[in-house]
Amino acid sequence: MSITIKDVAREANVSVATVSRALNGHENVAPDVRQRVLEVADRLQYSPHHAARSLSSRRTQTIGVVLPDLHGEFFSELMRGIDAVAREAGRHLLVSSYHGNPDEQGAALRAMRGRVDGLLLMSPFVADADPLAGQALGMPAVLLNSGARAGIAALDIDSYQGARAMTRHLLATGHRRIAFIAGPDDNFDAHERLRGYRDELATAGAGMPWIVEGDFDEASGHAAGRLLLEARERPDAVFAANDMMALGCLFAFNQADVRVPAHIALAGFDDIPLARYVHPGLTTMRVDIAALGGRALRALLARLADPESPITTERLAVELVVRESCGTPRAV
Repeated sequence: MSITIKDVAREANVSVATVSRALNGHENVAPDVRQRVLEVADRLQYSPHHAARSLSSRRTQTIGVVLPDLHGEFFSELMRGIDAVAREAGRHLLVSSYHGNPDEQGAALRAMRGRVDGLLLMSPFVADADPLAGQALGMPAVLLNSGARAGIAALDIDSYQGARAMTRHLLATGHRRIAFIAGPDDNFDAHERLRGYRDELATAGAGMPWIVEGDFDEASGHAAGRLLLEARERPDAVFAANDMMALGCLFAFNQADVRVPAHIALAGFDDIPLARYVHPGLTTMRVDIAALGGRALRALLARLADPESPITTERLAVELVVRESCGTPRAV
């Protein structure tokens, strides 16, 4: 039996009009009432879209994609891979961004219900308050770079081993004071890359971690680079948790006439297309970002074809790419 707006209103003990206003984001609804309505709608898996009532017998031929952001080369490459497979399969894409805000993520998920056959979701939060809790997806889904979640297929980058490999490489080339520009605290990939850096330093007995805050964008990398240049003793090398921060850091060094790699070595993570075209070329961990998107959509299409197939978690290996920015081996 299909859940209707009347069912939600009855369960939340409000009027149908209040449910409609709450679900459509109108401001004239008290916050506690809005929250109660949203929680009931999530629990009942209510969709305001008429197409949801016929999903059992008719497909929309549309795939939902919900990402933290759409800006930057990483997301551009990811969408390129998803789009290529969607075109091969004759599927349309409905894309939404929640700008890293868990509440907006919930709204985006609710908006997808009834409009798509399945969902690709990048929900990288690792905070104790899981933003997926209470937000039953109600459709086949594959998580990207989000860690394993019970009952949902997932495809992750092996960020932990990648960070260990990069730290190991910098140590092998003679660098001992290796600073790390971290990503957001609540981000799964950032957490894994920081953990890999810490663990490799500990395994090598290479001293205490040197961690500077970042936010996975150029501006935070630039700020981190300027901060590192103010240190009493500068680092031998800087390992940024993604390429965008590494490029921002490189700009800060260039502004201060600090040469890479002659004065400080520099490395990133992801191998975005721009990484090979800056000077010096950026040493990084290669992630086939477009392939990540394509594989995720293929996995989702396989689940749509066979809903009873096992739910799996895959981890994609990454590859060290050595370019000029890390310099030649130093004497140890």
